[in-house]
Amino acid sequence: MTAARQVFRAERAFVAGAFRPAAVVVEDGRIADVLDADAPVPGAETVVVPDDAVLLPGLVDSHVHVNDPGRAEWEGFGSATAAAAAGGVTTIVDMPLNSLPPTTTADALAVKRAVAAPAARVDVGFWGGAVPENLGRLAPLHEAGVYGFKCFLAPSGVDEFGHLDADGLDAAAAEVARLGSRLIVHAEDPGLLHGGGALGRGYDAFLRSRPPASEAAAVTAVVEAARRHGARVHVLHLSDAGSLPVIRAARADGVDLTVETCPHYLTITAEEVPDGASEFKCCPPIRDAANRDLLWEGLLDGTVDAVVSDHSPSTVERKRAGDGDFGLAWGGISGLQVGLSAVWTEARARGVALETVLPWFTTGPAGVAGLDGPGTIAPGAPAHLAVFGVDDPFVVDAAALLHRNPITAYDGRALRGRVRATWLRGRPVYAVDSAGTGVVDGDPAGRLLAAPTEVPA
Repeated sequence: MTAARQVFRAERAFVAGAFRPAAVVVEDGRIADVLDADAPVPGAETVVVPDDAVLLPGLVDSHVHVNDPGRAEWEGFGSATAAAAAGGVTTIVDMPLNSLPPTTTADALAVKRAVAAPAARVDVGFWGGAVPENLGRLAPLHEAGVYGFKCFLAPSGVDEFGHLDADGLDAAAAEVARLGSRLIVHAEDPGLLHGGGALGRGYDAFLRSRPPASEAAAVTAVVEAARRHGARVHVLHLSDAGSLPVIRAARADGVDLTVETCPHYLTITAEEVPDGASEFKCCPPIRDAANRDLLWEGLLDGTVDAVVSDHSPSTVERKRAGDGDFGLAWGGISGLQVGLSAVWTEARARGVALETVLPWFTTGPAGVAGLDGPGTIAPGAPAHLAVFGVDDPFVVDAAALLHRNPITAYDGRALRGRVRATWLRGRPVYAVDSAGTGVVDGDPAGRLLAAPTEVPA
């Protein structure tokens, strides 16, 4: 049992965008106060953060494919949320596709919530889907509490979640504007994609099949649809740094636009992908080192709002389909557990401070989804907390990660910085034991979240 009153004492706690000594007082699962580090807190159970670690708010990941129900052999709510907790992530927002049924109706959302409720180890919200079949009928999903609507402008990879053409994008933008919701977009133009089958084991052919021009054209289309309708829009998993000027110009014009990128685009380059290593396949693809440097510039100047995993797992067999043929293998990278460590390792090498990195994983994704409270250490916020060993070295072992299938593009990478413990509403949910093994703690205690349901008059 967790005490009704707790105090977390740390010489370095991430509060209001900076590290400071603090005593974080928790009462009944919420942060009641943030005091000076040595302030007395009578009657509280005390957690002392070691001096070689920092106290963080629980991270937020607004882009996770759990795939459950229907494809639980790819991933499930139990395994995904265990991996999240091990990565310091205490809130995820689940994507509407790869589950069966996809989250494109209120009934499908109810099915997904029923599966998630007994298994979630962290808090879970849900995106709805905008597909050709439900345009004009998004209101019931909005009223059921989804945080917005995801669409694809190119084929999604699964037949049951169709993509929108230009007219469909326009209609979806108009509808989410009327609802006061947000449209989140997989931005690739199918007319500029090449190849629809086997491409071989070499990464270059796959990279050429999904050129930056496809992403740039789609981002421009999203911006223009948002401008026409006054819609709130979000560009998912930006890999093309050449699109950054269009994004900057749109924001300067007042377009309500947010943008995310992913750890794999910030830490891995096309030049290092071996032949047949289809664990590196994702769409849009990992591009070259020069592009990676420009994405970092986009983060540092505020053009990119958030870093999220786009955790998109499948079975090992699907990821290795065609003996590592990049055209036949499933496109998705499993990285929910290691995102902060990977990006922090790269940031250190670039001289970027941890306090600069952390908003990309906390308030940034929370703002993308419209979540109020998660991602902060502040009075009134849920007591979602993590202890991060800033200098802790480790080598990623795919077989030891907690997501369901033991394959990841990060396998074998030497990283610095590891989550040592995670709490959900003051309750311990993950810890690294004395042998260095990560252990999930207790029964599932995650809650299912819902967005406000008010529809503008």
